[in-house]
Amino acid sequence: MNPKRELSSIDLAALVTEMGRYEGAKVDKAYLYGDDLLRLKLRDFDRGRIECMIEVGEVKRAHMADPEHVADAPGRPPNFAKMLRNRLSGADFVGVSQYEFDRILVFEFERPDATTTIVAELFGEGNIAVRDEAGEVIQSLQTVRLKSRTVAAGAQYEFPDSRINPLAVGYDAFVSEMDESTSDVVRTLATQLNLGGLYAEEVCTRAGVEKETAIEAATDDEYRAIFDALDELATRVADGDFDPRIYLDDDRVVDVTPFPLAEREASDLDQEPYDEFTAAVDDYFHRFDRSDDESDSSEPDDGKPDFEAEIAKQQRIIEQQEGAIEGFEQQADEERAKAEALYEQYDRVDEILTTIQDARDDGVPWAEIDETLQAAADAGRPAAEAVVDIDGSEGTVTVDIGDTRATLDATIGVEKNADQLYQEAKRVEEKKEGALAAIEETREELEAVRARRDAWEADDGDESDSEGQSNGDSSEADDSDDAFADTDWLARSSIPIKRDEGWYERFRWFHTTDDFLVIGGRNADQNEELVKKYMDGGDRFFHAEAHGGPVTLLKATGPSEPAEEVDFPEDTLRQAAQFAVSHSSVWKAGQYAGDVYMVEPDQVSKTPESGEYIEKGSFVIRGDRTYFNDLAVDLAVGIQCAPQTRVVGGPTTAVAEHAATHIQLQPGKYAQNDMGKRCYRELKSRFADESFVRSVASPDLIQEHLPAGGSEHRVRWHGDGTN
Repeated sequence: MNPKRELSSIDLAALVTEMGRYEGAKVDKAYLYGDDLLRLKLRDFDRGRIECMIEVGEVKRAHMADPEHVADAPGRPPNFAKMLRNRLSGADFVGVSQYEFDRILVFEFERPDATTTIVAELFGEGNIAVRDEAGEVIQSLQTVRLKSRTVAAGAQYEFPDSRINPLAVGYDAFVSEMDESTSDVVRTLATQLNLGGLYAEEVCTRAGVEKETAIEAATDDEYRAIFDALDELATRVADGDFDPRIYLDDDRVVDVTPFPLAEREASDLDQEPYDEFTAAVDDYFHRFDRSDDESDSSEPDDGKPDFEAEIAKQQRIIEQQEGAIEGFEQQADEERAKAEALYEQYDRVDEILTTIQDARDDGVPWAEIDETLQAAADAGRPAAEAVVDIDGSEGTVTVDIGDTRATLDATIGVEKNADQLYQEAKRVEEKKEGALAAIEETREELEAVRARRDAWEADDGDESDSEGQSNGDSSEADDSDDAFADTDWLARSSIPIKRDEGWYERFRWFHTTDDFLVIGGRNADQNEELVKKYMDGGDRFFHAEAHGGPVTLLKATGPSEPAEEVDFPEDTLRQAAQFAVSHSSVWKAGQYAGDVYMVEPDQVSKTPESGEYIEKGSFVIRGDRTYFNDLAVDLAVGIQCAPQTRVVGGPTTAVAEHAATHIQLQPGKYAQNDMGKRCYRELKSRFADESFVRSVASPDLIQEHLPAGGSEHRVRWHGDGTN
């Protein structure tokens, strides 16, 4: 059997009970491994060091961990980890809760200056969102824009639609849910009651009910037996009455549960008992072999990526996004219709609101106001008849107005309520704009997959032709195949990581096609540092004829080598100039070309003319300049596999020379952060060894090579994997 890769809702309910015991622990640091594993390092007065692990990728888990099971800290922390460190360092762990019966955990942390919530979505594609005190998303691993919900920086976090909780449902509601099904008992429990397959089977087994019993054939006694089995599970979870088990198949871990399951006993699996469920979960995933799941093959047996499955996935996403757009349009129209109806029924609504406000001013309780309005409605007063509901806890009144119904703030007047409805319509329309941008992005990703499919099929055709023309020299063919296998980085199942970070990598940098180093400043401090510390006699100084451009140096020698004069090739000079203009305000302004000048180091000075002032990071240039006029902006980002494994960026021709594959960029609508994620997803999809990409090319590392301002990439395939 395939091992468990995701925790169930019942598993999470049990974990919440145990992890609550760690309340009061203080956060030391946050780490992000790859793009889906968050580690929170905490310390507790009694327990000492504590590790909290949250993973939301192909494996989905959240639990406390033995420090011995935690991998060494990754290198440079990405922006997501830096943000968490700023907000959580020294914060108290207040507690963790499960959202309804969904596979969502909400971790709360408090500090005198901030309250921070981490929402871990352990379902679907998986996500981690960080919220502030007001519930607004500070940052999330993935941006979500769907018809039903939005998870995006700057927006209020929206939970998924509510689902029935089988551990809290009453008997009448349970019967109602079961009766609505047209399937059998076990499928109804798994889907309608949200138990999932394993626990649906477990409940049937404990209840002594045949799993495939059709709903219409189920008896009242069988319903009662099933409900009692559910109630037993609910009681054990609520009381923390656990007897955890890890189940093994031929010494391979395949499942972990908070108590023994009859379904697993029947499978004749070996089992190991544990004292705590969180310890069992930790040990399970520590021993879990991620490469041994037969169902986790993204490629068919012939080695060809499953392009059609990816295309179908992107098409499904587009359909969902189109549905979301339609929903936003309908919702905005409905909110505007409510606002207009308020003015059409102005006198009636004003009478309702004024009556409630006068009564509240006189200290009349909400319940008494509700009774008074009901009595007035029974007496036939039109205004009172329009009242549908009063909610004193929220201070709202729901009224029928014409052909629509609206819930209003009972403490303000008609005009302000109408204005709130118009504002809500505007907010929904803004969500529609975000969905339109998202659907455009998905369409580009769909075209990229199709382009990769076409390129793969074209390569297959070329190989077939070559085989047909072979003269039968098998040894020569074998040698050729071996050489290709050694250099086709995209197809290799495992790529060794070779990394020796250069002194220049904290700046913007690239190597030209002639292998000269070009470096540029990221800010005023680095501009100063480059000129004062790293500019030598044989170098060249470049700067765009635009405000806000970085200092760009074309290096003739290394920082510890003596200066020497070099006759730079024309291609190298042009690439350095393109780098300077592309990282200037020209790109940020959405322009596609600009002017750049080049001078020698002795023409660059920090000494201004008499009476003038030079800002930090700026310089005085004296003497003649060499100009590159109307130079096109040009940047690309890619992944280098040899002699080092790392992200590279720069002019397209230079990146293509050094990268196994790359993405060409142009000015566009996506901010650095979003573009970094888009490029990461695209680059990861091109490699058979996706874990390699996660290790060397996180979205934050890619973002370091992106220009300020908006970008987008052209939908085309770059790179055959042989560089």
